[in-house]
Amino acid sequence: MNIIDRCWRRHPNWSANRQRLAKCSVGFAGKMLRNRGRELTRYTVTDPSDDPLNPRPGTLRYGATMLRGKVWITFQRDMDIKLLQPLIVKSSTTIDGRGADVRIAHGAGFLIHKVKNVIIHGLRFHHIRAQPAGLTRDPQGHLASLGVDGDAIRIAASRKVWIDHNELYECEDGLMDVTLGSTAITISNNWFRDHDKVMLLGHDDSFSMDKNMKVTIVYNRFGPNCNQRMPRIRHGYAHVVNNVYEGWGEYAIGGSMNASVLSEGNLFVASDKKKVSSKCNFRTLSRRLFFS
Repeated sequence: MNIIDRCWRRHPNWSANRQRLAKCSVGFAGKMLRNRGRELTRYTVTDPSDDPLNPRPGTLRYGATMLRGKVWITFQRDMDIKLLQPLIVKSSTTIDGRGADVRIAHGAGFLIHKVKNVIIHGLRFHHIRAQPAGLTRDPQGHLASLGVDGDAIRIAASRKVWIDHNELYECEDGLMDVTLGSTAITISNNWFRDHDKVMLLGHDDSFSMDKNMKVTIVYNRFGPNCNQRMPRIRHGYAHVVNNVYEGWGEYAIGGSMNASVLSEGNLFVASDKKKVSSKCNFRTLSRRLFFS
């Protein structure tokens, strides 16, 4: 049990004090204390359906998009949720899947855009599909026209985001993108498997604002059957620490455009493809690596 899990799992009554989780984050996201405390709305998802234009009370979209202020979202039971358009998650929102088997599948994924103080914990994302442009109600109540490539979780122009204890696999594009100047991000305790391009940090070669990006990638499991981008970073800085890599196709960790990677204490279980990193103008410092 790592330091994050010890923080809340060791308490037998954790479900009665779910907000304790906000004190357990590590890395660049820091503690998520603004997600707890006074003036917090506790919201339970009871309805797995989705209406992007007029979200109904009881649905995930209503809690994540329409409610004002700090919101802590839990789930009444196990459920499969097919999002018809990307779920636009507003600031100061925690989506807490502990205690239920919640699958976000066969539709759109999550969009975390221009927000801060977001926790996504304990969900399964799989078979997320690209969506043509369509109207979606945003947190300001406006209708936004969105089309997406099929990412499970896309973080754009956001800060203080913690993605923890999720399972992600077999999506159409990436499992996770962090782009457009996002920073103070921690990605921890997730299981990434059965996918080609797993995780992208940095929008593109020309978007130099990503040079301020700082991302912690810790305690994750990559594999089996991951091909590349665990992660692939442009411009910014990634601390990749205490992860397990169960083989790879092209490479495990890659970077370009003067990106920096500190790789510490990772376990690489090599397949026939022995190349751990793909280097193209990026700096890497490795400490206490283990190979099998």
